[in-house]
Amino acid sequence: MDDGIIKNIISQGEKINTEFKEAKNKLPKNLFETICAFLNRFGGNIILGVNDNKEIVGVEKDYVVKMKKDFVNLCNNTTKISPTIYLKITNYEIDGRTILYINVPDSSEVYRCNGRIYDRNEDGDFDITDNSNLVADMYIRKRDLHIEDKIFPYATMKNLRDDLFEKARKWAILKNDNHPWKNMSNEEIVRSSGLYREDVMTHQKGLTLAAILLFGTDETIMSCLSTFKTDAIFRDENMDRYDDRDVIITNLIDSYERLMQFIQKHTNDKFYLEGTHSISIRDKIARELCSNLLIHREFSSGVTSRLIITKESLYTENPNIPRMRGLITIKNCIPYSKNPKIAKIFREIGLADELGSGVRNITNYSEIYSGKEPIFEEGDIFKATVPLVKVVNEINVKDVNKMSVKELNTTLVEKKAQDKAQDKAQDKAQDKIIMKIIEFCKQERNIFEIMNYIGYKNRTRFRRDYIKPLVEKGILKMTIPDKPTSKNQKYILNSEEK
Repeated sequence: MDDGIIKNIISQGEKINTEFKEAKNKLPKNLFETICAFLNRFGGNIILGVNDNKEIVGVEKDYVVKMKKDFVNLCNNTTKISPTIYLKITNYEIDGRTILYINVPDSSEVYRCNGRIYDRNEDGDFDITDNSNLVADMYIRKRDLHIEDKIFPYATMKNLRDDLFEKARKWAILKNDNHPWKNMSNEEIVRSSGLYREDVMTHQKGLTLAAILLFGTDETIMSCLSTFKTDAIFRDENMDRYDDRDVIITNLIDSYERLMQFIQKHTNDKFYLEGTHSISIRDKIARELCSNLLIHREFSSGVTSRLIITKESLYTENPNIPRMRGLITIKNCIPYSKNPKIAKIFREIGLADELGSGVRNITNYSEIYSGKEPIFEEGDIFKATVPLVKVVNEINVKDVNKMSVKELNTTLVEKKAQDKAQDKAQDKAQDKIIMKIIEFCKQERNIFEIMNYIGYKNRTRFRRDYIKPLVEKGILKMTIPDKPTSKNQKYILNSEEK
């Protein structure tokens, strides 16, 4: 945020979402009462070093470092503010004087300061702890609040990435050739998807947190939600720490791709025919886990979302505001969209299905993949666990320990025959795909056109398994050979092969 925006906030004076406090050499005693009230209402701006008459009196420079340190410590003190909150305090030089600026988000949780509940109105901060009606109203209001709808009035389309819109548009068109996004501008996509809104109560308008998390630059995302992070961890030999890790701090669309690639890197796939089509069971499960980890996160929480792979299981942990507590099954699952705008975009681009499908799909495919049911646990942290079975030639190790040498040899022979049959079926399916690609590429085609024609969704795997080998063998050639990764790259059947 630049000095001009700070000056504009000061010029408008104090109101329901703006508070000035004089603070020459220490934090004001009632600072966290105001923070609590802002968290419980609409969020807002607090400026230290400005008086009630909008005069910039300043903070003494020699005390800035200590005040900022004290602020961070108090944010993590549950006796001062509960739940604890991560807030950033920034110093600015305005008209030769130092001021401290704090932006407080609204929250879907009810906060307490020194054990008391504060609310905000035009006249200031009010302790409502002993007013049961007002407290009940607050909990009802918080229940219906989606943090993804938080407005950032100073964010513009320049804070969003054009390439992400282009990627989302192509994926949507792959799913539906007549998708309305086909002829929409980036801004039209944002507005039609509810990612730009006006709050009729505060008259704030602008891009929402959902827009920024989906399409924002990394710098903008961290500015708006500094605690946003997804941790992907692989533990095999080193169970105390990790053998591989990817700390993902970027938009939700690229986060999804990186999580999928991490799972593909560290887990085995299993060939399976669904009807007459070969599918990746592992990728089916991974798609549901990754999309749910990103879509159904409680973004107001500072807890990091995690995806963890061990020898025994693949599981996720997500900060959550529970509607129930305990184990979730297909029978007792009551779908509830925590971030409906984000979920809608994921469905539009083919990364998620209808609400409630995740539990059902993971359960069905987990039983095929490992022979065991997954575990879903609803609480302050939502946990989803998919068992991974350690196998020897696809025989359960526990079963091996019970077998005689003769039984083991017989089983291995049977498995070998089964594997050959599966490999033959898989090769046959791949051959059909290759022949369709060759026939389709008698004219110049880009990779999205080819994938759409084949009915393939994973671009990384499609390029690796089909396009790259065909190019290396000289069957296909690139129209821009000196720039293999160009967005304008197309492929055509080599004239010698026609």
